Amino acid sequence: MQHRTVSGKISYTSVKPEWEGRERGREWFAFTHHGDGSTIMRARCEIEEPEPTVLRDIIYHLDAERRPRDLHVHLTLGDAFLGSGWLHADWDNQVIECESFGPSIGRLSQRMPMGGAIDGFGTHPVVGDGFLTQCMDLAKGPHRRMIRVFVPSPDHRGATPPLISEVNIGMEYVGEEEVTVAAGTFACRHYRYYDDGPGMGGTQHPDFDMWITADADSLLVKGSIDGYMMNRYELVELDRFGPDDAAPQTGS
Repeated sequence: MQHRTVSGKISYTSVKPEWEGRERGREWFAFTHHGDGSTIMRARCEIEEPEPTVLRDIIYHLDAERRPRDLHVHLTLGDAFLGSGWLHADWDNQVIECESFGPSIGRLSQRMPMGGAIDGFGTHPVVGDGFLTQCMDLAKGPHRRMIRVFVPSPDHRGATPPLISEVNIGMEYVGEEEVTVAAGTFACRHYRYYDDGPGMGGTQHPDFDMWITADADSLLVKGSIDGYMMNRYELVELDRFGPDDAAPQTGS
């Protein structure tokens, strides 16, 4: 095979008094980087706290220019089917399309004009949040800017049936740091999502600090959200394997 694969697991924990030190969820991910420059991200996310539980399956396709192409979503809420959907970016006609189905929405088709440049699709797995940091221009050094994405749900956990929503949120490049987690020690770039606007889904999202590998893979190594969430994220397993590798590569 000519593609390169990066896969791993992220542990979700909490610093809430009743949950501190306990795992509240987990995320398995895999990136397939093809020789033509395109990427497919896959993620399975399990969230146990807060209730109701969320189980999310994602497949996300980006082209060689890092533009979103397709996003497939399947959601289970409280162990019951919530909805499934497909978002598509039609760059020729400058529209975002969605085909979705769920018990509460029935069968829906949507088309929405892009209305200008976009930075990607918001996918809700935290590895997707980390990979989206590639839209920042590192030549500018530490700086802030607004990013514009389309998401299948404006809910902070992505726990609504898939429908097209536009989100404008701030992203900050803070600087470089070395970070040690269960999966190893990594040279990282520190980024921060900040929500100074009307909020995602009408509710302001707390700042989300992320430490992302300082390489082309842009993998989330560590994450921290305070405010009402008080969540923590840590990379606990990592394998990198490609056609030119003798063995999988991990953190040092």
